[in-house]
Amino acid sequence: RVAHEGWDHNSHYHRTLLAELPPRLGAALDIGCGTGAFTRLLAQRADRVLGIDLSPGMIEQAWIRSAGYPNIDYQVADVNEWQFPAEGYDCIASIATFHHLPLAQTLARIRRALRPGGTLVALDLYQLRGPGDMLLGLASLPVSLALKLLRTGRLREPAEARAAWAAHAPHDAYLTMAEVLRVCAAVLPGAELRQLLLLRYSLVWRKPLSELNAPDSEASAFPR
Repeated sequence: RVAHEGWDHNSHYHRTLLAELPPRLGAALDIGCGTGAFTRLLAQRADRVLGIDLSPGMIEQAWIRSAGYPNIDYQVADVNEWQFPAEGYDCIASIATFHHLPLAQTLARIRRALRPGGTLVALDLYQLRGPGDMLLGLASLPVSLALKLLRTGRLREPAEARAAWAAHAPHDAYLTMAEVLRVCAAVLPGAELRQLLLLRYSLVWRKPLSELNAPDSEASAFPR
């Protein structure tokens, strides 16, 4: 098994998300799995896990790094077109992927794909807006630098990583916390949203046991 996954701002919160899940799971889904770091954590408590990602290169690396996990499957897939099975999963997770997707429509599809009693856990980035966000952003900077130095031994990413982020950034579209709250209130009533350091937020929602085949809430008026 993979002994060391490395560290970044997203993996810093992996254990926080895992703490929201029961000790044992049946089927789990990791949306935007990348190289499978969180997928492998899910596999340590789930009977089976599917990781999906748009990038063939990411999925190739995920297979290589997950060689010791027979209960993991990976697929190259576009989440916007992928067919979510109705009530197919006890857990659905997503790490830093929602800002690439239409949030309301994606959450509505996740809602239908969760089994009653199932849990959504997600981490994503948000757009700073207003003095409160700015203060939290300023507070995050020294924390970010200190954690990066402590965990990786450096303050800057390697040149290859910086170039990849520069190419990636123009395609990102971040919602403000107010927009995320509005979408969640409409699509996932009762969702737990937490604004975190490092410009992240966590989202946890547990599907009520009484809810079966809830109708979609993909209203076009919701912000992306």
